[in-house]
Amino acid sequence: MKRREAVAGLGSVMALGATGVDFAPLAKSIRGAGRLNQSACRWCYSKIPIEELCKAGKAIGLKSIELLSEDEYDMPRRFGLTCAMANGPSTIPVGFNRPAEHDRLVKESERLLPLVAKAGLPNMIVFSGNRGGMSDGEGLENCVKGLQRITPTAERLGVTVCMELLNSKIDHADYQCDHTAWGAELVKRVGSPRFKLLYDIYHMQIMEGDVIRTIRDNFSAIGHFHTGGVPGRNEIDASQELQYPVIMRAIADLGYKGFVGQEFIPTRDPLTSLKEGVAICDV
Repeated sequence: MKRREAVAGLGSVMALGATGVDFAPLAKSIRGAGRLNQSACRWCYSKIPIEELCKAGKAIGLKSIELLSEDEYDMPRRFGLTCAMANGPSTIPVGFNRPAEHDRLVKESERLLPLVAKAGLPNMIVFSGNRGGMSDGEGLENCVKGLQRITPTAERLGVTVCMELLNSKIDHADYQCDHTAWGAELVKRVGSPRFKLLYDIYHMQIMEGDVIRTIRDNFSAIGHFHTGGVPGRNEIDASQELQYPVIMRAIADLGYKGFVGQEFIPTRDPLTSLKEGVAICDV
């Protein structure tokens, strides 16, 4: 599965043209308590070769480069990192809310999950798919039926399947899993400890707001987090409306032990922006 198209205009990466680059200067960020495990989403840095992104990520203090496909699973491990979220069988518009897709999605999940487990990765991403005229109730029931066919394998292998919450207002028109309440009900009905939500802070700020209260109220249903500045999905600094240090402290105070994936699209030098984002979330 291709997560998203490569993003153009991510800034200059001239300093990353060859292997053996000294990334030590990137490590000079001010470190906080380090209570959260941080990751970076590969697609946001598509112009940087993955090996060099891993080197830079390690220097910055990341523990993961995520949203990788099976041919990339081993690369982060070479640098002492993991891939906190593997790509899964579905695409954003075509997912588990379509019974006609279940056999295909289950077959691909049954192929991928053992590979994810063998690589020692904790999570695999899935999507609901677009409504296409389907009611939220029907989509919920369809997702339950499809997901319950793969969660026994996920449980046996120790991999958590995470469905991402996305906004349908700006970026992903008609996407069905676009509110936390719908996603939390899905988690409840699937009834597996190996099925959770990927709570994307950027997307849910657009759809719902009230981010910290929503996270607290639904914490047991959440298995992973993503960041992004609102509006624009760019840097998570003071140029946007969310107070990420406050949000990160609230997540850490809940005892969260998973990963927070930086999923903003840099408008400046990408590694400088990533370093700043990691420092902002280092609480």
